[in-house]
Amino acid sequence: TIDLATGRRTAIGPPGLYQQVSASPSGQYFLMVEVERPFSWLVTARSFPKDVTIRNGSGEVVAQVARIPLADAVPIGGVPTGPRSYGWNLTEAHTLTWVEAQDGGDPKRTVDHRDRVLSLSAPFNAEPTELARTEFRFGGLRWTEGGATLLTERDRPTRWTRTWMLAGNREPRLLWDRSSEDRYGDTGQPLTAPRPGGRVIRQTGNAIYLTGAGASPVGDRPFLDRLDLDTFETERLFQSNDDAYETVSALLSDDATSILTRRESRTEPPNYYVRDLSGGTAGAPSAITSVVDPAPQLTGISKQLVKYERADGVQLSGTLYLPPGYQEGQRVPMVMWAYPREFVDPTLAGQVSGSDNRFTAIRGASHLLLLTQGFAVFDGPTMPIIGAGETANNTYIEQLVASAEAAVDAVVDLGVTSPDTIGIGGHSYGAFMTANLLAHSDLFQMGIARSGAYNRSLTPFGFQNERRTFWEATDIYAAMSPFFHADKINEPILLIHGEADNNSGTFPIQSARMYMALKGHGATVRYITLPHESHGYAARESVLHTVAEMLNWANAYLKPAGGTGVQ
Repeated sequence: TIDLATGRRTAIGPPGLYQQVSASPSGQYFLMVEVERPFSWLVTARSFPKDVTIRNGSGEVVAQVARIPLADAVPIGGVPTGPRSYGWNLTEAHTLTWVEAQDGGDPKRTVDHRDRVLSLSAPFNAEPTELARTEFRFGGLRWTEGGATLLTERDRPTRWTRTWMLAGNREPRLLWDRSSEDRYGDTGQPLTAPRPGGRVIRQTGNAIYLTGAGASPVGDRPFLDRLDLDTFETERLFQSNDDAYETVSALLSDDATSILTRRESRTEPPNYYVRDLSGGTAGAPSAITSVVDPAPQLTGISKQLVKYERADGVQLSGTLYLPPGYQEGQRVPMVMWAYPREFVDPTLAGQVSGSDNRFTAIRGASHLLLLTQGFAVFDGPTMPIIGAGETANNTYIEQLVASAEAAVDAVVDLGVTSPDTIGIGGHSYGAFMTANLLAHSDLFQMGIARSGAYNRSLTPFGFQNERRTFWEATDIYAAMSPFFHADKINEPILLIHGEADNNSGTFPIQSARMYMALKGHGATVRYITLPHESHGYAARESVLHTVAEMLNWANAYLKPAGGTGVQ
C-alpha cells in the first residue's frame, strides 16, 4: 500500500507471482491469489495451482480461502472444482463471495444444481453463508447501491440466461428469463456507478436504469428504461429516433431527467449531447462536443440495411455499402465480409443486427477500405448455423452455402453487382468460412482469409460452440475442415496471418499448412505473414501491408482486365 500523504510504502505479504490482488471496500483486507509452482506447459496460466488468501494491511494471513491444485483434468465445457470466481461484495465493508461447482465441474453430469454461491464476512473465521444455488452454470454477481444482488446463471447448450434478485432474507425473485440469442428481447444492462473496488448498479429510490441496443426488425434503436425493483415493471424514458443512432452514456441527474448521450448518423460523426427528459419526452439535443468528419473524402459512401431470405425460410440481413460516386444502376465489383454464428432457434437466427444509421468509421485494416477503390461491400451478411444441442455443425457446409447463395442473390437482384464480380472474405472464423465457401461452392471469384483455422484436427477438443471432440465426431471435423478439401478450391485465395498469433484455435501453422496444401494442388494462392503480430494486427506497417494486399488482390481478381492495383 502507498500512503498518498507521505508516500510511505508498506508491503502486503511476501514477494510472489500474484494473479489477483484486490482490496476490500473498507480497505482493511486484501484478497490475494498467488500462483504456485510447479507450472504446467499443457494448460494456460488460469489453470495453474493457486493459493488464495485474505491478508490484513500488515500482510498477515487472516484466512485461507482455498488451495487450488493444477486444473489439468477439467471436462470439456466444464469448470474446475473448488472455489472459483472469488471477489468482494462491493456494497459491504469486507465480505468475500465465491462459487463452487456441485457437479464436479462436468456439464454432462445430471444434477439439480450446477453451482452454489457462498459468502464470508470478516473476521473470516465462521462457516460461509450459502447465498444461492443455480440450476445452470454461474454467470456473475452484481450489486445495487441499495444492497440488492443480481445473480446471473447461464446454460450454454440452450443459450439460456436467467437473472435473479437476492435481497435480504427474501426468497430469490426471477427478474429475467430469456434466450441470450434473442436480440429483440434484450432487456438491456444496468447503468453503474463507481465504488471502492469496482462499480455497482446505480439505484435511485427503488429503481435502477437499463440501457440496451433496442434491436428490432428495422435495426437497432438504443433505449433507456427505468426498472422498478418491487414490481419489475419498466418505463421507457428515452429511445433513439429512427434517423440517427443515439446511445445513453450516463445519467446527469439521479432521477434521469438529464442524460448524456452519444449520437451519430450516416453523415454525422459521433458526438456527445445533453438531453432534457424532465418534460416526459426528450428535449432537443444540446451538443457538448464538436468532432468533425475525419475522412470527408469518404462522405459519398452510402449504406442500407438489406433483408432477404434463405431457401429454407430463415430470414437473413446485412449492411450494403456503396462506394463514393456510385450511380444508381451501376453494377460494381463487390466483396462480402462475414462471420458465421451458431443458433439454437431459427427464428432468432433471422433477427436483424446493427443499424444503417451508424456513421461509417474506418479503422485499422478494415475491409471497408475496399470502398475507396470502387468496390461495394456487403458487410456482415448473416451466416447462421442452426441446430439444437450439438447438432448444428452436422449441416454446417449445407447451411453455410445456402446462406451465401441467398446473399449473392439478394445483392445481384438489387442491381448493384454481377455474380461474376463478387469475392468473399473474413477474419478468424470468417477466414475458415471463406475457405469453406471456395471449396464447396462456385459463388465467388476470389477469397481473402485472415488469421484463420483450416484443419480442425489441430483443434481436437472443440472450437467455437462445437463441444464434441475430434474422436467423437471425426467425420464432422473432416467435413468442416477446408484443409481436407484443398483440392476443390479453384478460385484465388489470399491468406494472411500474424506470426505471433497466440489464439489457441488459430496458431500460424494453420495458414502455413493450408498454403502448402493449396500450392501442392496448383491453386492460385498468396500467403502473407506479419512479424510480431497476434490474432489482430496492430503495427502501422502491418495494417498498411494488410490493406495493400487486400486491395491488390481484389483489384486483380474482381475487376475487368485484372484491375489497376492500389489507387
